[in-house]
Amino acid sequence: MTSSRLDVLVIGGGVVGAGAALDAATRGLRTGLVEARDFASGTSSRSSKLIHGGLRYLEMLDFRLVAEALAERSLLLDRLAPHLVRPVPFLYPLTRRVWERGYVSAGVTLYDSLAALSGRARGVPRHRQLTRAGARRVMPSLRRDALVGAVQYFDAQVDDARHTMMLARTAASYGAHIATRARVTGLLRDGGRVVGAVVRDLESGRTLEVRAHQVINATGVWTDETQAMAGERGQFHVRASKGIHLVVPRDRIRGRSGLILRTEKSVLFVIPWGRHWIIGTTDTPWDLSKDHPAASAQDIDYLLRHVNRVLADPLTREDVEGVYAGLRPLLAGESDATSTLSREHAVSTATTGLVVVAGGKYTTYRVMAADAVDAAADGLRAQLGRAVPACCTEDVPLAGADGYAACRNQRTSLARRHGLGTDRVDHLLGRYGSLALEVLALIAERPELGEPLPGAEDYLRAEVVYGTTHEGARHLEDVLARRTRVSFETFDRGVEAAGEAAELMAPVLGWSRQQCAAEVEHYLLRVAAERESQTMPDDETADAARLGAPDVVPLREEG
Repeated sequence: MTSSRLDVLVIGGGVVGAGAALDAATRGLRTGLVEARDFASGTSSRSSKLIHGGLRYLEMLDFRLVAEALAERSLLLDRLAPHLVRPVPFLYPLTRRVWERGYVSAGVTLYDSLAALSGRARGVPRHRQLTRAGARRVMPSLRRDALVGAVQYFDAQVDDARHTMMLARTAASYGAHIATRARVTGLLRDGGRVVGAVVRDLESGRTLEVRAHQVINATGVWTDETQAMAGERGQFHVRASKGIHLVVPRDRIRGRSGLILRTEKSVLFVIPWGRHWIIGTTDTPWDLSKDHPAASAQDIDYLLRHVNRVLADPLTREDVEGVYAGLRPLLAGESDATSTLSREHAVSTATTGLVVVAGGKYTTYRVMAADAVDAAADGLRAQLGRAVPACCTEDVPLAGADGYAACRNQRTSLARRHGLGTDRVDHLLGRYGSLALEVLALIAERPELGEPLPGAEDYLRAEVVYGTTHEGARHLEDVLARRTRVSFETFDRGVEAAGEAAELMAPVLGWSRQQCAAEVEHYLLRVAAERESQTMPDDETADAARLGAPDVVPLREEG
């Protein structure tokens, strides 16, 4: 990135930043992306993991946002990421006779119709009506007195961290230069124009200058801080709203469908997630550390209280395998309640050479990225007289999508050839798509990598190695929290798996014994700090406890 001037430098490796890098690279622009930590390490790995239109936005009469999101849902399911995005059913329990069924049915009928009218309608079934008995056949764990009937509809889900990483990997395959652990410490100016950024390489300790004709600020909840580096007040501000999620074992809630429940503030989802359920989310203002939002005991109790209203066998704290907290970047408005702020996005070019994109929702990342790169293209046209091609990302499948259907058809023979169960191959295909063949090639070369990771048997040892060799993982936390989801899918939060995973990563990254030990120690401190924060009564004490674990840094030899 420092060898010659870029056309576009993207700051931020979340889903919008990675999407913008892919968009710019596929328009033929010389593109770079820098991320202070790891891909999706902020908001984009801590969502509800849904690709959806936002059924509740219909009540707000925001038809345009819902239609746009449903069109993107169809694109992702059909063309862009069929290996990562899949349909998921939801039950909407009805508690009032006659009028509520009509009201909800009208809403989901409109929801289905907007998807069809987008011109990209795909393959999720239309909604259906269920009696109370029918609903309880689908979800036997529902209390009989919790509903009089139900409506079942479909949306989609995604592993958000893997999807974001695949976006960045796809951008790199089209020529984008990508660097994680690269923190922007300032913006370069030439008169009134932003012409690049000062970047500190956290791995080596070096400070570098990266020059670019256009800079895109896609830093989510950090937008205001990055914007301030330009020395000018931005056109809009972003407020952070905290959402937490609980992860419980699949056998604690018997059922074959997700749930969507009303709360006094918003809605609550119970989402099937492999051998687990994800329960969330909250929606509360957050003004503390943005690097490590913390879930408090109050947050956890709130979710348990609401979900237990409909369960025949209530959940307890002991049922909670994992907890994660994330921050939504909401465009600041007149309301004090973050639940009423806009989920639409905005693009600003108030400072010449700097494009700021903020707001929005995960599902519409591609639209946000296109709008940001359009603004950068306008700047390039004005500055250099260059014509820039239009966005083409709706026709650019992500890495692993091409050949996925063929690999699915071959899964039985693949399992037999590599000595694995068909379920294991299905698991790999759902995480890597056709790139699962590369993981299987590692196992063919080193058969011991075909063994499960001790303490996290859902994952193979090969996946740790592949996450390091092919997917940009630089630290143990990257693998256990984002390349895999061990950090919230196991009761010990990955403690048992940490040592073995670090040993697998060490030869790839050239770690010394000291660095390997430091990686494990950091991860254990992180888990301990998160566990402590979740016993604290409020945000302030939870935040203080979570900050007890410092960010991981590489050990550097003296002199």
